Amino acid sequence: MVGMNPEILLLQALPPAIEKQMEALYVVHRLHQQGDPAAYVSQHCGLIRAVVTGGGLGIKNAMIDALPGLEAITLFGVGTDAVDLDYARERGVMVSNTPDVLTDDVADLALGLMIATLRRMGEAERYVRSGAWGQSPPPGLARRVSGKQVGIVGLGRVGKAIARRLQGFECAIRYFGPRRYDDVAYEYVADLVELARVSDVLVLSAAGDRAQGIIDATVLEALGPDGVLINVARGKVVDEAALLAALQSGSLGGAGLDVFADEPNVPAALLDMDQVVLQPHRGSATHETRQAMGELVLANLHAFFAGHSLPTRVV
Repeated sequence: MVGMNPEILLLQALPPAIEKQMEALYVVHRLHQQGDPAAYVSQHCGLIRAVVTGGGLGIKNAMIDALPGLEAITLFGVGTDAVDLDYARERGVMVSNTPDVLTDDVADLALGLMIATLRRMGEAERYVRSGAWGQSPPPGLARRVSGKQVGIVGLGRVGKAIARRLQGFECAIRYFGPRRYDDVAYEYVADLVELARVSDVLVLSAAGDRAQGIIDATVLEALGPDGVLINVARGKVVDEAALLAALQSGSLGGAGLDVFADEPNVPAALLDMDQVVLQPHRGSATHETRQAMGELVLANLHAFFAGHSLPTRVV
């Protein structure tokens, strides 16, 4: 019966098993299914105390304002850059995310993109699928993965997981970020351009809210015509126009991209580039991890409505 359970606003679809559990505990208002979201929010605004949204989608300040009873925002994702955390803090709204549970999957995808880009796997697969094998020359030689000089931009949870995997490929690892870590043996490079200059591959795993546009034309030029850029962070970490220009001119060797500046809109020029491997923001897209993320969202909701501390509160 409506009103007996706490009411939450869901801004995007979650795994069916997680939504089923939500429905058993809460009245779930699915904003993403509404033809007129603004009118729906206006109709139900006084009933909503918690919002569930994706890390990439987040929530706009205007919607926070439209929900006077809002007390908690639970993110299905680790990134918090799509939420104005300062504004949420001012409004007294708690924010939680789902760290740790997606670390391994994102790191795995970063390695997959690196291997696929260096070994020209996308281009080779398209060649086989087209039926051209035996009819025309195959793609040219690829580049070895093992032993590469790899720079990691952002040595947080995901960055460290990427580095551990790279050790199995006997790669030399350096990193750039806001601070040096004393608990790792990798070389810290304080200048991002210098890190790009000494790297064969530059892997981006930095938090988007602190790194917007840091990969610019100067960094890409330093990475060079044989260099490869891998991005599993956020699209806005890269100056996308500069990236396109570098790839088109040949001043950058290739790129493996899981994220883009204006998702789901991917620059048309990237679609025709054989030296680029593209993914639709799938860093955490495994059954196991999405289930674990959903369970952590549920844990945060349960704690909130029970009056307890949120397990993974960021604000």
